[in-house]
Amino acid sequence: MNATMQKQQARLQAPKAAAHPRVQSVRAPARRSVVPRAAAVEAPTQVSQETVDKCVNAIRFLAIDAVNKAKSGHPGLPMGAAPMSYVLFNEAMNYNPKNPAWANRDRFVLSAGHGSMLQYSLMHLVGYDSVSMEDIKSFRQWNSRTPGHPENFLTTGVEVTTGPLGQGICNAVGLAAAEAHLAARFNKPDAKVIDHYTYCILGDGCMMEGISNEACSLAGHWGLGKLIALYDDNNISIDGHTEISFTEDVAARFEALGWHVQHVKDGNTDFDALRKAVDTAKSVTDKPSLIKVSTLIGYGSPNKADTHDVHGAPLGPDETAATRDNLKWPYGEFEVPQEVYDTMRSSVARGAAAEEEWNAAFAAYKSKYPKEAEELEGLLSNKLPAGWENALPSYTPEDKGLATRQYSQIMLNALAPVLPGLIGGSADLAPSNLTLMKMFGDFQKGSYEERNLRFGVREHGMGAICNGIALHNSGLLPYCATFYIFTDYMRSAMRMSALSEVGVVYVMTHDSIGLGEDGPTHQPVEHLASFRAMPNMNMIRPCGGNETAGAYKVAVASRKRPTTIALSRQGMPNLPGCSVEGVEKGAYVVHGGEGKPDCIIIGTGSELPMAVDAAKKLEADGKKVRVVSMPCWELFAEQSAEYKESVLPKDVTARVAVEAATSFGWERYIGQSGKFVGIDDFGASAPADILYEKFGITVDAVVAAAKAQM
Repeated sequence: MNATMQKQQARLQAPKAAAHPRVQSVRAPARRSVVPRAAAVEAPTQVSQETVDKCVNAIRFLAIDAVNKAKSGHPGLPMGAAPMSYVLFNEAMNYNPKNPAWANRDRFVLSAGHGSMLQYSLMHLVGYDSVSMEDIKSFRQWNSRTPGHPENFLTTGVEVTTGPLGQGICNAVGLAAAEAHLAARFNKPDAKVIDHYTYCILGDGCMMEGISNEACSLAGHWGLGKLIALYDDNNISIDGHTEISFTEDVAARFEALGWHVQHVKDGNTDFDALRKAVDTAKSVTDKPSLIKVSTLIGYGSPNKADTHDVHGAPLGPDETAATRDNLKWPYGEFEVPQEVYDTMRSSVARGAAAEEEWNAAFAAYKSKYPKEAEELEGLLSNKLPAGWENALPSYTPEDKGLATRQYSQIMLNALAPVLPGLIGGSADLAPSNLTLMKMFGDFQKGSYEERNLRFGVREHGMGAICNGIALHNSGLLPYCATFYIFTDYMRSAMRMSALSEVGVVYVMTHDSIGLGEDGPTHQPVEHLASFRAMPNMNMIRPCGGNETAGAYKVAVASRKRPTTIALSRQGMPNLPGCSVEGVEKGAYVVHGGEGKPDCIIIGTGSELPMAVDAAKKLEADGKKVRVVSMPCWELFAEQSAEYKESVLPKDVTARVAVEAATSFGWERYIGQSGKFVGIDDFGASAPADILYEKFGITVDAVVAAAKAQM
């Protein structure tokens, strides 16, 4: 170690002013004899420290070389976090690289997703088929399986997509909650068929993001003892040392959140301390665990370690050569000694043996508990039960009209008995969102088997936790709810649902100025347009009971696409012609479908009855009017050209759209000459009927807009 590295190491080991007196400091224990992995984390006796160091340096230099070749990336985190990740992947974790979908595997999340080469290096070295050396060399390139941030839909074995800081630790909370739920439902005193850990590496940036505090607060409340987070405490962010903006005592905060906290003071070389910390964390069953691991970012780089220069830029050839000399790594670019492969790919045999042992245990469980095994197998298949959609109720025009949030409650409770994976809740708005499943209790510490989740006022964390539950890939179907306006708090998590291809159901009530007196702070205006602009997101705004049933049919069936359902506070009638099948097509004719119309009126949600009433007034004046319900633009866009023409014939240019929201985007369907009746301003505080009148969203306004074109 040169003089620069010695100075950096001294800074790392110096006590910090903010150190919390109750935080346990982990010191290296005397080496013990090998015991089974489930009992303790140990370096295998046949692996010398010299070999361990080679494995760790192989992780580092694959990252260094890949970032250099790509001319972009983040080498600093992989260089600093290599020791802790080696302990996880080669000693602590239970997984099978040759079957990344094994149900009882431990889950790993790299919340600090910018350090993705850490994960790719590990996956390659331990034997995942999805990350070859060619993939490593193609880091950040077109069609690569090693993108700039980990993506679950591109790289088999990556559990969750991370990148926006803080999202990953929240996903990890969701993964751990899924494990706790399934274990409580299916384990027996003599049989544990669901029994695995969720590990997460996160950094200072994740700790700064508010979303992480939301989810970690819930994890502490829930007591998720199978969640182990390793905090890469390297004191560097893009702007420089964290002392310029982030000086809180993170360990004390997590203790206050109800976590078990330890501190490994030397995360660069003290492997026994790392092992003991993980071992201790696993022994704490009633709390999630945070292991603060103090490291040097860019460890081994003589001139860039412990600086922001190594955070997000290649080392370059000169500093790479100096780092090779400093760490005594005589191997060339992308060269991995066979000794490292032999050591790290021992995980293949260990994983296969662990999976085989689990399969035998599950066979015995199935013999003894056939009913539970059948239900669990059904969930793990990720297939929906046959005929589940038959549970959705249907309505006639004679049925009393309700608010669509009330119909949503009916749908959730109709689906609860037939969808064993349905689980979810609200951000402290269950009485308003109407999202409780009445046949189940609350998921809480001591009652993990229940299926109502109480998220508290934590919208952003709620969305990311639901992503984690879905990405557990065990058949759980999460939904979450709040007022539609508060999607502003959780939009990043919703975007990650869409990007990650997970079918979370977002139940969003109070969808327009129709919520009334709460005023413009609570009245969504631009939100429909915003989510219609988001790729791979179903944005559905139903009218009445049948369209709400259709929205749920689409949402549940869409396992690789999330669905946002915008629901009303105010009631509306069940219109003739509204149907589940129509919702599945995105848009369809509900009135005046015979022959060529003089005008087409398009409506959604609570304004669809207004469109029908306007059509009837125009028909009384001798006009032929077609009314189209368009609950979901995305589904309509996917229909054939012939179907779209049958609904919206091109030669009918007199068109009106009515929706209590912004006009943005509607020119796609009404053309440049069409008219829009809606609101392109913020709302106001008043009763709903007054607001509709004052903002000009009325039947007469729709009639006038139509007449202006005929």
